[in-house]
Amino acid sequence: MINLQQSNAQQYLSEQPAAPPGPWTVVPLGGGVSNTVLRVDCPSGAFVLKQSLGRLRVEEEWLADQGRIRRECAALRALRAHLPPASLPAVVFEDREQFIFALEAASPQAKDWKSVLLRGEGTLGQAERAGEILRALVEATGKDPSLGGEFADQTCFDQLRLDPYYRFTATRHPDLKPYFDLAIEKCRRPMAIVHGDFSPKNFLVDGNRMILIDFEVVHLGDPAFDAAFLLNHLLLKKHHGIGACPRYAGAFWGALGGVVDESDTILHLGCLQLARIDGKSPAEYLSAGERETVRAFARELIQHPPQTIEEAFNR
Repeated sequence: MINLQQSNAQQYLSEQPAAPPGPWTVVPLGGGVSNTVLRVDCPSGAFVLKQSLGRLRVEEEWLADQGRIRRECAALRALRAHLPPASLPAVVFEDREQFIFALEAASPQAKDWKSVLLRGEGTLGQAERAGEILRALVEATGKDPSLGGEFADQTCFDQLRLDPYYRFTATRHPDLKPYFDLAIEKCRRPMAIVHGDFSPKNFLVDGNRMILIDFEVVHLGDPAFDAAFLLNHLLLKKHHGIGACPRYAGAFWGALGGVVDESDTILHLGCLQLARIDGKSPAEYLSAGERETVRAFARELIQHPPQTIEEAFNR
């Protein structure tokens, strides 16, 4: 199997009959810890090549099934018609044997929402659009069971979220294990399609568009996890000194319109706060002092949960 990288991408594309014709210019993108991601420019436009990794690029050993990328490709195809216009990229071609697929690239001016927030350039409109996308995902797939059947298996979600975020963190805070166990149990409920990595880094801000990417842990489960996942990032950035994040959280939560349970979201929020400090994927931008603050805050949030999301952000 090919180990896709910038140096061999042009040769790979020359052997793919479904690839847009060259010549190609290949530039590596971030890809996070779990994928190789390359941007390809060619005469007909631009697209992104993505290959899943079997061993993730983190300090702790973290293995995952590469077949998750096939589900990601299937999700983009299945959900594109059900979410707000232009909020998902189109699939260009798929190479199932090599765990690779190509998808439509955003414009060169597009920025990931995480970077936008960290620069203090976020807007309430961006937060509202993120909420509208999640609301549409919950409403469409919660009401149409046929959309979720293909994604009933939670193996990849377990490997990439529940185990490194919840179980691993619980080993470092054994007194909180019952709360993490309860959060895992809630994730098992087949309520709607869940993105599983509903994070600012997986939204591309392209003018007025908010484009959701990275469906590699997509599954049928509890959508409160997605709501908490995004709120967790906003809460971490509040701890990091970005004062507008509570307003963004309010705009996001308001746009959801009550389609997820608030108390379940708060449980996940506390667990995810602690997981980004003591789990396998700690938030890299927090200082040592901020990590201590978040750790104490998260423990309190888990053991003494507030009644509302607003209260959680105002503590």
